Amino acid sequence: MMTLAQTPLGRPLRWIGDLSETRFWMYLLLVPSLTLILVVIAYPTIYGFLISFREMRLTRPGLDGFVGFKHYAQIWSDRVFWISFWNTLIWVTAATIIELGLGLVAAVALNRDLPGTKLFGVLILLPYFLPNVVAGHMWALLLDPRLGVVNDMLVNLGVLSTYKAWFADPHTALAAAILVEAWHGFPFFALLLLAGLKGIPQDLYKAAAVDGAGMIANLRLITLPMLRTVIAAAVVLRVIGLVNSPDLLLILTNGGPGNATQVLSLYAFQVAYKEFNFGYAGALATVMFVILMVFAWVYVRISGVNKD
Repeated sequence: MMTLAQTPLGRPLRWIGDLSETRFWMYLLLVPSLTLILVVIAYPTIYGFLISFREMRLTRPGLDGFVGFKHYAQIWSDRVFWISFWNTLIWVTAATIIELGLGLVAAVALNRDLPGTKLFGVLILLPYFLPNVVAGHMWALLLDPRLGVVNDMLVNLGVLSTYKAWFADPHTALAAAILVEAWHGFPFFALLLLAGLKGIPQDLYKAAAVDGAGMIANLRLITLPMLRTVIAAAVVLRVIGLVNSPDLLLILTNGGPGNATQVLSLYAFQVAYKEFNFGYAGALATVMFVILMVFAWVYVRISGVNKD
């Protein structure tokens, strides 16, 4: 009777067995993951960078060709780009600060294991479970100038004298969108910060209590320093998400009124899929990529987490 080693598959199996005992085996195990990363991430990124140097318009295919830095020169003099840049700065900064503050409060509350904490935790996470499309349409209805519950409550309380079209007023559209985004995104910080709080030794708080430290002192001297790495990682991830995700603004305002809520990601999306100018959209995307890389490097250096 033939053994497995004597079959046609025997030699390949012996070769694989011998190879698994060498130091090259761990590198071979990485090949599937690296291939997936190259196909899904690296190739689209490189291709987007390359088309930024081409005149690529689906409406005028005859213009296809290498144009060098033409699109980047156009960005420098593009008024809408600079409006979008400053709106993006306000949008990302305000939303991140609000979400971080709310997330920290929620995480500290959930970490106390008080009665009803589990139900409170589920209620806090509900906004994060909602898809952006659902959350956007829900808040568009809540803030509707005719049917909105929020307007009705504010008028009945005397805060407003008349119903207000929040997303139609250039003075309030961006602020209203930021509040909607903060409501939808703060559970992201709450989850990460709660996980970080669970890793802080309770002996530190007991020692601080012996020295007479109060809640504010504990937060400033123990909680925040111990959460510095978690906060830095969460902020970088959230900033990347806010810069690259225009879906809420697309649903609520579509960049309007005028360009009051126009941000870089939404502008690049509109240039690509409304004007079909993929070359210029690629240049906008490349600029956003560079801005995010610079931000992440500067923030990590300033926060000092790489020294921990």
